Amino acid sequence: MAGAATVRSSVKPRCKPRKEVARSVQKKEAWKEGREMRSRFEETRLDSSCSSEDSSRSGGSWKKGPGLKSSVKAALNSVRVPSISLPVLTMNPPTCAWITPFSEPLYVSFHDEEWGVPVHDDRMLFELLVLSMALAELRWPAILSNRDIFRKLFDNFDPQSVAKFDEKKLITIRTSGSTLLSEQKMCAVVENAKQMLKVIEEFGSFNHYFWSFVNHKPIVNGFRYARQVPVKSPKAENISKDLMQRGFRCVGPTVIYSFMQAAGIVNDHLTSCFRFQGCISSHAKEFKTADNETLRDDK
Repeated sequence: MAGAATVRSSVKPRCKPRKEVARSVQKKEAWKEGREMRSRFEETRLDSSCSSEDSSRSGGSWKKGPGLKSSVKAALNSVRVPSISLPVLTMNPPTCAWITPFSEPLYVSFHDEEWGVPVHDDRMLFELLVLSMALAELRWPAILSNRDIFRKLFDNFDPQSVAKFDEKKLITIRTSGSTLLSEQKMCAVVENAKQMLKVIEEFGSFNHYFWSFVNHKPIVNGFRYARQVPVKSPKAENISKDLMQRGFRCVGPTVIYSFMQAAGIVNDHLTSCFRFQGCISSHAKEFKTADNETLRDDK
């Protein structure tokens, strides 16, 4: 027995290896860190819930708050975005190429409302003839801006009144500062008024005389491009020749063609222009009205 005890005492107690000790230490430290993180998370959650409860507390009683998500949603809904009024963009209808955004309003109105619309009133035809004569010295925007002055000078383009203008009247017009037309053009207007009265006496109206050259139907050219629009035509040359034989002055083919365009005897609106079909429709309505009046007279 003594020998056995000696043997037992001589056996050294078993020690853990260094690797196992290191692992156990790491596990303990990881466990402590996880515990600390959980406690911090709990504290943060409690703080957020307490703040929401504080905001919803009233009268000393505690109520359950809406929570973080509901608070954020309410805050976003309460934000007022200023209303911005955007300008309304209006698309202008397509017009002829010589009408641009920089064109004068009077010129645009003349294109949209008068130019190319068939005219059958004798006084209006005389006015457009005189204005076309002025194109040799002025352009359409300048003529239109002084249209009221022209009407005042020529007694609202009454051919009977203008035909009575004498030399004294013309001198008064020139000395009054009205230099829109040259002396030659002023004398030509008076002479044309006299010849116009003779045409009315022969044909019944100035309207019937001019429209008879085109068989009382407008000439529709249907040009696509501005470069195709001429400054004169064979028909304008024929009318010009006949007028000059009758004693009219300053009525060359270019003047007559401009007059035909303005009076709607020729429809030179481009096919892409919204007034191309509008002028055709205007003539169709007048033609239909004339037919109805003829039927009534027959009955």
